[in-house]
Amino acid sequence: MLQTLSVVLPVFALIFAGWLVRHMGVLGPRATTELNRFVVYLALPALLFDIVAHARWSDIWQPGFVAAFGLATAMVFTLVSVVRCRRGRPLADAAIDGLNAAYANTGYIGFPLALAALGPAALTPTLIASIITICVLFAVAIVLIEVGLMTAGRRRDIAVKVGRSLLRNPLLMAPVLGALILLSGSNVPVPLESFLKLLGGAASPCALVALGLFLAEERKPATPDTGPAALLVGCKLVLHPAVTWALALAFRLPPLLTHAAVLIAALPTGTGPFMLAEFYDREARITSRVVLASTVASVLTISAYLASGT
Repeated sequence: MLQTLSVVLPVFALIFAGWLVRHMGVLGPRATTELNRFVVYLALPALLFDIVAHARWSDIWQPGFVAAFGLATAMVFTLVSVVRCRRGRPLADAAIDGLNAAYANTGYIGFPLALAALGPAALTPTLIASIITICVLFAVAIVLIEVGLMTAGRRRDIAVKVGRSLLRNPLLMAPVLGALILLSGSNVPVPLESFLKLLGGAASPCALVALGLFLAEERKPATPDTGPAALLVGCKLVLHPAVTWALALAFRLPPLLTHAAVLIAALPTGTGPFMLAEFYDREARITSRVVLASTVASVLTISAYLASGT
């Protein structure tokens, strides 16, 4: 538990820092939105581009791991999105709920925890899981949100509008440009690489501070959302790793890849869903609760998994 807590504590510290500066009035009421826009338009695109452009095919070509973790993530995301839609949630909000249940915090918690728990050999599968989560899953969610937000009209018009919105979205275009660099075999110039690493390094800390700012905002009483939040936390911390474990066994992954896949799937919800909820002006209260609650609860669930004999 101490091992997990040492990795998770900085996450709490950054969330608390955001809450504190907003509570003290150091930052104003628009700070959450403005800081989140910085992450969406600058920091996170730089991180996505950097991850994809510096990936190596020899490292990421692990078809069994990709199949097990990718399918488990897709299944949980789809299941939760469909269930939430059938319960009356708009498609855009249902997609964010699905993201809450399947978006593991690979970037901020995954790498240090995998290194501490499984050693350097676990860093490659963690990178693969990060690409699947931050690039592929994120892109699917953005497409669904864009479709859900389009007003009624002819299908062709809606398709054109969605396409234009996606082409202007930096969170989708950044990994695409990174993939072009990867496929061309080109090297990123050193000054640009330094710029990307400096900017991309701000993505997770700023998103966590923005979450703290959001939690400090005073709000009018609203309908209770404890039940939906608890359901999404349970899906993230229990269902996602359970499905991943079953698929890892089905694909006969070696022990290291199995443990890495399950450990990454057991991570709490990252800040990606919160960033999208804020960016698209959706209700972010449930998402903020899921991120915070899953991070707290994961100290126990991940410690229990590690103690089970990885």
